[in-house]
Amino acid sequence: MAVVVSLSGCGVVTDLVAHRADAPSTVTSPRPASSTAPTPSAGETGLTISQARQALREWVGKYNATLRKREWWNQNDRLDALFVEAALHEGVIERNHEIFGTKPGHKPINVTGTPTIYLPRPERQQPIGDWFIAQATYKDTKGHARPHVLAFFRSPGQSFRLAVATPIHWGERMPEPRLDADGYITDMDTTVARAVAEEYLNFWNNEKKEGASGYRLAKDSYSRKVFPKVYKGAYVAFAGHGSVFGFRTADGGSFFLFGMVNDPKHVNQVLSEALLVPQGSKTIRELGGNWFS
Repeated sequence: MAVVVSLSGCGVVTDLVAHRADAPSTVTSPRPASSTAPTPSAGETGLTISQARQALREWVGKYNATLRKREWWNQNDRLDALFVEAALHEGVIERNHEIFGTKPGHKPINVTGTPTIYLPRPERQQPIGDWFIAQATYKDTKGHARPHVLAFFRSPGQSFRLAVATPIHWGERMPEPRLDADGYITDMDTTVARAVAEEYLNFWNNEKKEGASGYRLAKDSYSRKVFPKVYKGAYVAFAGHGSVFGFRTADGGSFFLFGMVNDPKHVNQVLSEALLVPQGSKTIRELGGNWFS
């Protein structure tokens, strides 16, 4: 029997973007700038790739310092300073680990090499805040060095916080993004993004016939392999998902990164997914995935 903890009391809960699959993402479905407003050039304003890379380094430093604090997961301000959305749920789940006497699931991060940054144009960011995706290599929870993909978000006047992260599966790699002339990523297909998120929620909650969204999980996907195992345990249905971060790939497909979450009052597990839908395909390829409970 599981002890299901709650997000109640964490200051960031009101900012949690845990949409149903048919709801638009407030972070990563950017709209074109209004024709009545001046459009800034990429060099004039907004987050740069070098600044995003530095923000990642600073976040890793704060994260590692927090992990050295005693029972850091019981301090809401510490969680709120580092995490939002699915990553916040993972922080709260550490309270379950304490109750059951198991080791924390979070491990220190020591990045090797130079992280790759995937950044949208400044004018494609939204007024509620800006975001970027990073690929960084560091050890997973089993001690194996492997690429991870992470998404960070910050509200105006705040520091970047981790929204979702997952290791890339062995044998897989991040797709090449379609870049504009200034090196910024181009928008993912938001219609496909909603359908893909809907299909994953449906698969895990077993609500509709598989493929009702128009898309289907690949036969060799991580979810198909682990679902029978975790569904027999202390499983709590997913209430929605966090923001869907992503970009258009060089071949015209779309890459998506998001985490599926429980209702904030019943936090038991998080499933983070890095997915690819090639151009013209209806099959969802799973490039990375992580189950945290």
